[in-house]
Amino acid sequence: SAPYSRTVMTGNNSTQATGTPVTGTPATATPATAAPAAGIPPGRRPLERRAVMAAVLGAAWSSASAVLIKLSGTGTATAAFYRCALALPVLIPLAAAEQRRRGPRGPAARLGAAVAGGFLAIDLVLWNHTIADVGAGVATVLGNLQVLFVATAAWLLWRERPERRFLFALPVVLTGVVLVSGLADGGSGGGHPLAGVVYGTGTSIAYAAFLLIIRRASAGTPHVAGPLAEATAGAALGSLLLGLVFGGLQLAVPWPSFRWLLLVSISSQTVGWLLITSSLPRLPAAMSSLLLLLQPVAAMGLAAAVLGERPSLLQAAGAALVVGGVLAATRPTAPGSHSRQAPETPQDRVAAISARTSLLLRSRQHTTAAYADDQRGDP
Repeated sequence: SAPYSRTVMTGNNSTQATGTPVTGTPATATPATAAPAAGIPPGRRPLERRAVMAAVLGAAWSSASAVLIKLSGTGTATAAFYRCALALPVLIPLAAAEQRRRGPRGPAARLGAAVAGGFLAIDLVLWNHTIADVGAGVATVLGNLQVLFVATAAWLLWRERPERRFLFALPVVLTGVVLVSGLADGGSGGGHPLAGVVYGTGTSIAYAAFLLIIRRASAGTPHVAGPLAEATAGAALGSLLLGLVFGGLQLAVPWPSFRWLLLVSISSQTVGWLLITSSLPRLPAAMSSLLLLLQPVAAMGLAAAVLGERPSLLQAAGAALVVGGVLAATRPTAPGSHSRQAPETPQDRVAAISARTSLLLRSRQHTTAAYADDQRGDP
């Protein structure tokens, strides 16, 4: 599902398939430049590293949202609606400029992004309830248990079997999540832990559905701002409807609360999710969801610094386990082991065939040129 056909094959065409005539002595560097390690396209691993970095930075930017929502002091539906609605004046011009530069997207992709936004609205409303019941740090932890649902759904629906290193790292990371949540030492930032767990579980399910759908909607296309703008618009509409049906929506908010909500829309909904959306189609679904578990670690630190929710020693140890597990799951691998762990995709095979075809054409051009030189040299 990752759009390697555009990125990898463009790189191959620019360096190997230019069709430049070869005359005279054959270039000695040709075999070296056309030998991707273990059949892996040469541009894939740098692309994956950039996608991992984008996901990490996006999680860091998004981690402030729990603290900022609590500082705003608004209701659940109100916070969900405003964080999305206030991001649209920035995302819509970005999406329009992106469409002029890269062309329009299909109606199915647009509809998928809007549907994903509906699940995001459910996620945000339930997540804000979780913040009120168990505190900002624990709420972010519960909301990011989506990794279990994402990995299972991707395996069952799209045969994306998790890599071995992911399976090894997952228990470590989930142990760290439990410690960060404060359940091991009875710590809690709110007064309704049972209700918070129920809301948090619903948040994880909705969040997983959002991640999987937006990933499919943005796969095979270089667009980033477009899918996010459509999903954010769907989330704003969904939050508005949920607030009107179930109550809790307050359109008139005081200026201090509005400032915090505006900051959420810029930091998390715009910058953070632009980075995350750009990484989703370029990483396995399970791996991208695991990377997002860095968010609760940063949120716990911010909650301690800003809200006074001081982490215990066990929570600090849990944060170290989360970070260590994510680092272990995303560590660089040797070319041989990379080919064993990452199954070859159809896009990879097309890129490899393109590289081999280019090498064959260049070899044939050299043979033809050498034969012509021999013919000119004969009496």
